[in-house]
Amino acid sequence: MTQSKNDQLVKRLREMQFASPEIEASAIISIDGLIIASALPESVEEDRVSAMSAAMLSLGERIATELGRGSLTQVYIRGSNGYVLLSAVGEEAVLTVLARDDAKLGLLFMELKSAADDIVGLLG
Repeated sequence: MTQSKNDQLVKRLREMQFASPEIEASAIISIDGLIIASALPESVEEDRVSAMSAAMLSLGERIATELGRGSLTQVYIRGSNGYVLLSAVGEEAVLTVLARDDAKLGLLFMELKSAADDIVGLLG
């Protein structure tokens, strides 16, 4: 039996979280702000995460363009309790990751890039 596209996407999110234990939650969100797939804990509201991620991606894209920085690839937010990382996934989606404050960012960015590349293929 073949897995649905959603099952494959959730599996890839869980693999990313297993590879980087500092990742507490992750989701793939359309540029319209809709959840495509998620591995979020029940305490996290999917609708809020998706809407805020789409808004941040849109704002980040405008800033990058207006300030001559080229195409947006990532948005990075650091709070006192950890990180929110958004990474472009092709033209139509964003990968949002919540990570602990002790995360090693270099390794995290590498894992995000790998996951984003795989997700582009799965979204096809």
